[in-house]
Amino acid sequence: MPHRSAAEGSTVLIAAPYGRDAASVAGLLADRGLITRVCADLSDLARCVDDRAGVLLITEEALHGEQRPLAEALAAQPEWSDVPFIMLAAPRVAQTRSIDSARARLPEMVDNAVVLERPLGVESLVSAINSALRLRQKQFEMRDRLLDLQSSRAALAASEAELRLVADALPVLIGFIDRDGIYRFANRAYEEWLGQRPEEVVGRHLEEVVGPAILSTRRSAIDRAFSGENVRFETAWPHTDGRRRDAEIRYLPRINAAGAVDGIHVFVLDVTDRKVVEEQLSERVAERTAALEAEMAGRASLEEALRQSQKMEAVGQLTGGIAHDFNNMLTGVIGGLDILKRRIASGRLDDVDRFMDAASTSAQRAAALTARLLAFSRRQSLDAKPVDVNGLARSLEDLLRRTIGENIALEIAAGEDVPLAIVDANQLESAILNLAINARDAMPDGGLLTVETCVSELDDAYAGLHPDVKAGRYVVVAVSDTGVGIEKDVLERVFEPFFTTKAIGQGTGLGLSMIYGFARQSGGQVRIHSEPGQGTSVKIYLPATEAPSDTSAIPATPVREGTGQTVLIVEDDPSVRILVREVLNELSYRAIEAEDANAAIPILASDQAIDLMVSDVGLPGMNGRQLAEVARQHRPDLPILFVTGYAENAANRAGFLGTNMTMITKPFALANLARRISELMQGEPADESRAERTGA
Repeated sequence: MPHRSAAEGSTVLIAAPYGRDAASVAGLLADRGLITRVCADLSDLARCVDDRAGVLLITEEALHGEQRPLAEALAAQPEWSDVPFIMLAAPRVAQTRSIDSARARLPEMVDNAVVLERPLGVESLVSAINSALRLRQKQFEMRDRLLDLQSSRAALAASEAELRLVADALPVLIGFIDRDGIYRFANRAYEEWLGQRPEEVVGRHLEEVVGPAILSTRRSAIDRAFSGENVRFETAWPHTDGRRRDAEIRYLPRINAAGAVDGIHVFVLDVTDRKVVEEQLSERVAERTAALEAEMAGRASLEEALRQSQKMEAVGQLTGGIAHDFNNMLTGVIGGLDILKRRIASGRLDDVDRFMDAASTSAQRAAALTARLLAFSRRQSLDAKPVDVNGLARSLEDLLRRTIGENIALEIAAGEDVPLAIVDANQLESAILNLAINARDAMPDGGLLTVETCVSELDDAYAGLHPDVKAGRYVVVAVSDTGVGIEKDVLERVFEPFFTTKAIGQGTGLGLSMIYGFARQSGGQVRIHSEPGQGTSVKIYLPATEAPSDTSAIPATPVREGTGQTVLIVEDDPSVRILVREVLNELSYRAIEAEDANAAIPILASDQAIDLMVSDVGLPGMNGRQLAEVARQHRPDLPILFVTGYAENAANRAGFLGTNMTMITKPFALANLARRISELMQGEPADESRAERTGA
């Protein structure tokens, strides 16, 4: 195997001082591709011994010269260098003595030598030289490795010195513990934390360094770290003089090339200042929280006082508007009745009808105002059914034209394919009429009033932005005008109860509130859009339905007198009981009276014949609907007529009434009461007329 073709260790130095031996050998080796250099004697040879020297080829005769320079040159070589010698010995009779005596003549420090006896073949010489050159190349390779190792050690030493410098400069206790619990590294902070210098810590067991008491409290965390988990915890670690010190300790496992944990890094940080600040901050937060709670309590008290003030203001507005209207109405009723009483007492009956009509008109106005109050409070009794709003809007056209006057144009814009709406038709008519009157007042110089119907889909995204809206399909009834419009600050308050821009006595502020309450009670919404000088549009959203409309006209049932049937009257108001009893007596029915449910139940449970029960809904104790359930337990087929003026539980008739039950609202005309009783007695379906719903 040829040696590497490098300058180092590749030259064959030849010392053969006699004859042409040196030149001959050099020529032969050059033919084999070897690098040679001929030296005149041992001194010249000594001068050529450097890194390029690969092997020293000398003849035995060359050793007769001075050997000291060669010995000094060989002694000056580095420890890794051992230049090979090949000596060509003269032939001897005894071969062993020849080789030994020739080797003995080499300098004492030469150990790497081969003695070849002449004569020998060229191939043998070349083979020996190549072997020596390969050995010499391995010496240079060893040198390079030693240099690399020295460089690595130097770099490692520098890195360790730098690491220690950094570790000692950090305000953190840093250490490394091997798998056996022996410290392999410790920084200068151990002096402060444990009173031990790093050199005293390294090489000792963990228990010796921190003590068995501390080790026992941290054994679990250390075991978790050795299992491969990053561990962090905080604990108290007082100074040696007893002063407070809080420590944040981290154990980080070190994973070797095989994937196993061969030790853990230890990092300990003094967090006393942070803990003190946190505690102070916590105390301040607690103090501030207590102060805020006290402030909120005070604010809640102020807000409650403000709400109470607003309630009183609302009551004041109600008193100012409604009291004025009611006084006018009561004046008409009381005055008319007083005049009637005087005329009857004096026998003057020629014009009593005029005063009776005045008293009746005032009473009906009071009933209408009460209906508005109930609508605003969403406690009116609604008879919600599928309604064709297009047909309803068209049916109001003549009434609206008479209401708004000749200087205002009216347009009914009925949309196409508008589904039915679930609504109380009479209440919707009242709302449209109320909005038309407001629009008329907003157009004193004339304009255009539009009543429009359409269908609208409100999706989940819209409902998400408006919490009071449910997604679904709605029928929209819009009443729009081209009037003066509404200012922004007023627009924000139009649905507030008792709010009105009119003077005291000219309005109660319940019109739009009534419409809002009616729409919300019907499961819908009201939206208003207005710009000053551009007009106003109010849109009522009502739930749509695909159910068929009940368009069949129910003829009015003639009032028929009874034949002595028994009717149970349950009413806590004596005056109402008297009126109902008189109607029954005039219709030839026999009346039994009970002032509440407790008095009525024994009658219902008895064997007494009862053909009809007329009950107020708002009874003290058990209400009228609950009484009806008890009555049906004793008399399953008993017809029941509910009378209601204020009945929160009867707000939706569809869910309130049962089989063979109907309702009439207070105040009512006695003729209407007689008709309802007659219808129930005859077992015919009953439907409250428009006049009854409006309290006529």
